[in-house]
Amino acid sequence: MTSDTRQPLSLRQVLVCGAAIVTLSMGIRHGFGLWLQPVTFDRGWSRESFAFALAVQNLAWGITGPFTGMLADRFGAFRVLVAGGLLYALGLVLMAVSTTVPGFLGSAGLLLGLAQSGTTYAVVYGVISRNVAADRRSWAMGVAAAAGSFGQFLMVSVDGRLIAQAGWQNALFILACAALAILPLAAGLREPPLQGSASHGGQGVAAAMREAFGYPSFLLLMAGYFVCGFQVVFIGVHLPSFLKDKGLTPEVATTALALIGLFNVFGTYAAGVLGQRAPKRHVLAGIYLLRALVIVAFVTSPVTPLSVYLFSATIGFLWLSTVPPTNAVVAQIFGVRHMSMLGGFVFLGHQVGSFLGVWLGGRLRDATGSYDLVWWLSAALGVLAALINLPVRETPIARPLPAAS
Repeated sequence: MTSDTRQPLSLRQVLVCGAAIVTLSMGIRHGFGLWLQPVTFDRGWSRESFAFALAVQNLAWGITGPFTGMLADRFGAFRVLVAGGLLYALGLVLMAVSTTVPGFLGSAGLLLGLAQSGTTYAVVYGVISRNVAADRRSWAMGVAAAAGSFGQFLMVSVDGRLIAQAGWQNALFILACAALAILPLAAGLREPPLQGSASHGGQGVAAAMREAFGYPSFLLLMAGYFVCGFQVVFIGVHLPSFLKDKGLTPEVATTALALIGLFNVFGTYAAGVLGQRAPKRHVLAGIYLLRALVIVAFVTSPVTPLSVYLFSATIGFLWLSTVPPTNAVVAQIFGVRHMSMLGGFVFLGHQVGSFLGVWLGGRLRDATGSYDLVWWLSAALGVLAALINLPVRETPIARPLPAAS
């Protein structure tokens, strides 16, 4: 196999620019649940209509992720990030001015989903994988994920203030301007082209896809990530409405989402560090099992501000902690040449779960008047994901050596 002979970017440059991009892209999307109440009230739409648009957003993000990853692997992350930043800003503007459900579906759903596929983990982690040594890769991914978590903590409180002081539409216009900051940051992740024959050699895209989908551990990682998406997007979007149904104030919901983002900083960093020291399959199984236990404890306890804050802190510690070990094990098994594409395929499983989590949350709440069924389904899926990750094989895949000329 032909090696990648590019001169790597500096570790500091990759981490600073990559972390800042993830902070913006993930921070903006984390607060979308705060728009559910004002948008549906102002437009006269059902909760299911809003939830379905965000479900489509997550599905579009997942479906396009492998293709944006493929483009980033082939042509460099810089171009993909610039395009994604522009689409992000456009999608937020159109989300603010959409007056029909189909228009909202196209902007908040399809357009923002496409934008997120080009500005989040798969693309940034591809750059990290190619420019950070294997013995520090899981840690570096943890740093980038922790930055995204800090963005969630920071942006939720910002979103709440913007909505309260400027109105929900103007808040989206302001966030659109913030998304444009991704463009200059992308320059810091601009990798030099492959030198010489390296750009033409090695494993091709089709061969990499066949290899991955023929390898059971890759499919197990996708299945586990499905559960991750189901849980976090259901909670992130519907927790504010769940708390309102229980008679708690919007301030409690804003604080809860901020706590999730804050403790996610520590959880994702800890998972990245732990992934360097322990089998990543055990780290993942432990995270999913703990999530299930935390959800069960929450839904079987009285819902008070204190119980909400305790739940938010603990589930926040486990929120995106699956991201560093999952992506690190993909790079460990298959190498880094097609990391963005393969990471995009694994993330597709996450986003199918996200689609079902956010949509079923709205659908079953409207049908039954309660979120209870979805909470219990989330807990059961957590146990299943813990079991699914245990058989994952982390050793590099064996490939036949090229024939001697």
